[in-house]
Formats: sequence, C-alpha cells, structure tokens
Amino acid sequence: MLRRTFIHKFSFALSIGALFPFNVLSKNNFKLNYAPHLGMFKNNVGDDPIDQINYMADLGFRAFEDNGMKSRSIALQEKISKTLVKRGMKMGVFVAHKIYWDKPNLSSGDDDYRNDFLNDIRNSIEVAKRVNAKWMTVVPGSLDLRKDISYQTSNVIETLKRASDILEPHNLVMVLEPLNFRDHPGLFLTESPQAFQICKAVDSPSCKILFDIYHQQIQEGNLIPNIDDSWDEIAYFQIGDNPGRKEPLTGEINYKNVFKFIYEKGYDGILGMEHGNSMQGIEGEKALVDAYLKVDSF
Repeated sequence: MLRRTFIHKFSFALSIGALFPFNVLSKNNFKLNYAPHLGMFKNNVGDDPIDQINYMADLGFRAFEDNGMKSRSIALQEKISKTLVKRGMKMGVFVAHKIYWDKPNLSSGDDDYRNDFLNDIRNSIEVAKRVNAKWMTVVPGSLDLRKDISYQTSNVIETLKRASDILEPHNLVMVLEPLNFRDHPGLFLTESPQAFQICKAVDSPSCKILFDIYHQQIQEGNLIPNIDDSWDEIAYFQIGDNPGRKEPLTGEINYKNVFKFIYEKGYDGILGMEHGNSMQGIEGEKALVDAYLKVDSF
C-alpha cells in the first residue's frame, strides 16, 4: 500500500510538472528586485497581461516595469495595479513623456517644447498614482548642434527644475536615462557623469539617474567605478547584456560581480529587465530565469 501510494503521488507530481515547464511550484528567492516586462513569459502563459504578471510573481520576481504603461487603458492600468498589490510586487518605471529622438527639444530651450514636456509630466502623475509607481523615465532628446553644450545643459537643467517642482509634492521621481551613441546617435544625454552633474545642479529628490547597465557598458564601460561615483544620484537600474541586449550571461558583462556590488551597497530598489530573450519559446524563457538565478548567486 505504501509503495502504491508513493507511485501515485510521484505520478501526480510529474503530471503537474508537465503543466508548468519550469520552477513555478517553488518560488526563486532572488536577492535583488529584478523587474520583468510584458512579453517575457508569453510562451508559458499567453498574451494576457494579468496572467503574465501572476506568472512573474510565481517565479519569485518582486517587481514589474512597463515603459508603455501611460498608453494603456485606465481599466488595464487599474487591473495591473490591483494584481501587483495582491502579489506583493513593486511597480517600476514607465516613460513619462513624448521622446524626441531626432529633435533638440529640452536642450533647445524652446518654450513650446518645454511646456509640452511639463504637461506630459503633469499627466504622468495620475498614471503613477493609479499604478502605485514612484519612478518615471525621462530622456531629454537630441543635441542642438547650433548651440554650445553649456547653453544646452543650462536649458535642460532649467526644465528639469520646473518638472521637479511639479513632482516633489507627490513624492514622485523622474529618472534621467543616458543612452548609448550606437543605438541612439545624436542624443544630448549619454554618460553617467553628465547625468550626475545635471542631477546635482537640479538639486531635487525628484530628479535622479536611471543607470542602464547595457547603455553605459557601450558608452563608457568602467561600470562598477561609475556606479560608485554616481551612487548618490542613482534611483533605478536597468539591465541588458552587450552585445545583443539580451539576458545576463549572453554577452561580455560580468553581471554577477555588478549585482554583488549593487547589493553590497545596500540597494533595495528595482532593476528593470529591459532586454529581450536570447532564445525563442518556452526554452528561451527557462534560459532567462536560469541566467538570473546564476548571476544572483553571489
């Protein structure tokens, strides 16, 4: 009887395991708050955003980010928010404003561009409150090749000061994201020391740095020293290996050491998984989780 009972339970466990291709029955205990985005696990659970978020929580992820949150319907925003609260997950960044990839908007000092940006910031406050977000991404746009860089910097700082005045009463933070020259040529903000200097000049708790490890590896390298030097102004990280912008262990970045450094600095914020999957299908999703388990094992 005991043997028959054991075989029955073992067979049942195997059948359950077949329904969940990898490691959902026991949550992974990640040391840091890695935040997947929609689409990363659609092969396992389909296209429904709520099913995807629940699956992320089942895997042990404690955060979620969504660049496109602002464009989603209010009904969906509310559903996402309720799901995150229910599952004990933090909401990461969303993009706060229209990004001009080929126009010098904030660097130009043009009043129309400035006012449009500030209106976008105001509109983002309601989205942030609806989804329990604290951080929103800001990209200042392109260089103005007809202006000296110091004048451009002054224009950007002045606009960000005004945006900070809007955000501070709500305890919200815009995070400035430097982007690399290869993927986004011609942008004003490209390096972490530059973002650090701007944040110091704005001098507000509502203006901080989004340190995207993928972008900064391409743009400047020297990751751990630059993270250390910029530490006081960094409020958020994003992840992607180089080359390829896929999960850790697919490129040249020693993410295990980078994460260990961030962890030992006492960081308890979010690290957005702003990258693709290196392999397609369910196997690719398993490889992604396995990669994070390996680089988190410091």
